[in-house]
Order: sequence, then structure tokens, then C-alpha cells
Amino acid sequence: MRHNPTRRQFLQGAAALAGASALGLLRPGRLLAGPKNPTSPVSIARCRSYDPDDVLGRLNSMADQLGGLGKLVSGKTVAVKVNLTGDVRQKAVGLPSGRTYHVHPNVVLAAATLLDRAGAKRIRFLEGTYQLTPLEEYVQGADWDLKALAALKAKVEFEDTRNLGQGMRYTEVKVPGGGSLYPAYLLNHSYVDCDVNVSLAKLKNHATAGVTLSMKNNFGITPTALYAQHDHDEKSQSARVHVFHEGKERPADGVPQELDPNGPRRPSYRVPRVTADMVGIRPIDLAIIDGVETVSGGEGPWLDLKAQQPGLFLMGRNPVCTDAVATTVMGYDPLAKAATGPFPGDNHLAMAADLGLGTNDPKEIEVVGLSLEEARFPFRWEPAKRND
Repeated sequence: MRHNPTRRQFLQGAAALAGASALGLLRPGRLLAGPKNPTSPVSIARCRSYDPDDVLGRLNSMADQLGGLGKLVSGKTVAVKVNLTGDVRQKAVGLPSGRTYHVHPNVVLAAATLLDRAGAKRIRFLEGTYQLTPLEEYVQGADWDLKALAALKAKVEFEDTRNLGQGMRYTEVKVPGGGSLYPAYLLNHSYVDCDVNVSLAKLKNHATAGVTLSMKNNFGITPTALYAQHDHDEKSQSARVHVFHEGKERPADGVPQELDPNGPRRPSYRVPRVTADMVGIRPIDLAIIDGVETVSGGEGPWLDLKAQQPGLFLMGRNPVCTDAVATTVMGYDPLAKAATGPFPGDNHLAMAADLGLGTNDPKEIEVVGLSLEEARFPFRWEPAKRND
């Protein structure tokens, strides 16, 4: 099976591809793939509750099914991008955020425990929030077990990547193949100086992207200090809506600007392209999706949500493959054409596959653990508006 390249291999390849693209030697589509798109196994496991022992046991078995985590993380710095969109203290459908639209704190601890046991040297939890409180203090509001995390052998760190954080400067990373919406992005140091990137995501819908899984979780790696408004603001508490979703404002001066400033302003056009770009500039080495309890109807409590209990975890080394399987489990077609199924506009899974980041065809993906049929849990939500 072909797995994701290492970060160093990927960035070396990205530089070569960017040069070839500039010289007109490459055509759009499947830029990173050979004759066949990369594929990698995806594990699915049943888990009916967030009991700590159950969660740890299921995730441990899934990691073993995928060949273990030792070769991936031993002696390395591991970034863990968690899905904490909105406010960790805000409930949805009357339930805590961890049981609805955020990764549950027991899943966070279990994932960190497995990384620690596999020999990770440093585990750095990352998220770009919309508040000024230090991330470590902020997640206490979501009942993270900070004492248990501090007791691990690995050094555990927290960084809010909405701005420079503890770094001295931003790092510009070019998108392989030239980019879908922007040619390059600036990132907080934590996404560049890590060896391994883990996307710890939630199984749920997204009003603009259709589904928000491991790849859409990566959308949040860009600093809002530069991408929430035109003026560079290290204390920004705004979202990226005006810049990324709507294109009403340009990123801050000195930041790579849009490839086509006259391109469509539709969020359903722009968000999928930024998502594809994000997976290109910061590859996901391990995707873990929390689907024990969740919501349908969107990504957060500002939307009309419905509680769901799929009772599942999904894990894979290739984010496109993992998200394709997760999308199928949700009752959707990951091969769906634009503006069909759960997708209001473009299908970001299909875009990522076209860029050669992995296959989105379930028939080409080996599923271990539960079968797709056993795991299927239709969400039965589709957007009311298309191509807004």
C-alpha cells in the first residue's frame, strides 16, 4: 500500500512541482499521483460511549490494524490539530460541545496516550481559536484532563495558531502545483517545525463544505491574524469569512494574494479550494475521526443541528481515503458531482483526488474492522441552497 510521504519528502516534491508548473510542464489535475491515485487502508470501529477505557481500547486496536504508530511517531514532534470550532463552552442541542460538534476530551487523551506509548518525543495540540485566552487554559472549559496529559512521558504543549503564538515569524509554504485559490499561505511555526501532523476531527456536516472531516479540519491551520481581515491583526478574534469564504477582503499586505482576484466569490466555490490547498501545504499523516456522538446539519450551534449517535471511530493514514470512507458511512457518495448530495458547491474530496492527494473512490480503499455496510449511519441532511 502507498502511504503519505514524509513532510520533508513532500516539501521537496512540492518545490519541484511548483517549478515544473511555472514552466508549463504540468497540466492541472493529479499532479502528485502516478498512474493510480494513492490509497491506504481505513479502520472503522464500533464504540457506543466515551468511557475512557473503551475509547483507548478501540483506538489502540485500530492503530494496530493499520500497522501501529511506532514507525510514524517514535522520537518525533507530533502536531495534533483538534476541531474546536466556535466556543468550547457553548452547548449544542442541549449537550456539551464534546458530545456534539467538538472532539470529545476523552478522545483527545486517548490519542495522546497512544502517541506517547508509540514513542512520540513531543505532542503539540493546535487550534486557531477566536479568543485571547491561552489554549491550555481555554480547553479546560471543555473538561480536558490536563493533569493526565502532563503525566505522559512525551512533552505536551499547546499553541493557538490564530497568530504567531510562540513563534518569531510566519513561514510561507507554497501549494504544490500552483494552488487552487492562492499560490501560497503563511503559517504559524507549529505546522512547519513538526515531523508528523495528526488531524483529530469530528464526523459531521458542514454548511458550506458539505462534510467536515479530517481534511476540512485542516482548513483551520491558517492564522486569522492574516486571513480574517485585510489589516494584519495579531489580536484578531474574527473568522476567515470575509477573506476565504466570500472574497470580500484581501489577506493582509505582504501575504500571497489570490490567483484570480476576479474569480467567483461564492463560498461553495472558495471553501473547497482552500481546503484542498491546506492538505497540499500541510499533509495529514494520520486522520482520526470521532463519530461516537455528533450532530448533523452543520458544523456548530449557530446552525439548525440534530443530535446523532453513530457510535463509531475512523482512522487512516491518507486523509482523502479516510474522509471518503467517512462520507460513505454518513450515507453520502464521496464521488458526488458538484452541487449534489451533501455538497452545496464543489466536492473537496473530488478536488483532492484530482490533485493526486488520494483516492475518493470507496471501491479502491481497503476497509478494516467494521465493514462499510456494518458502519453505515445515514445522516439524511442535504443543504437547502446550492452553489450560493
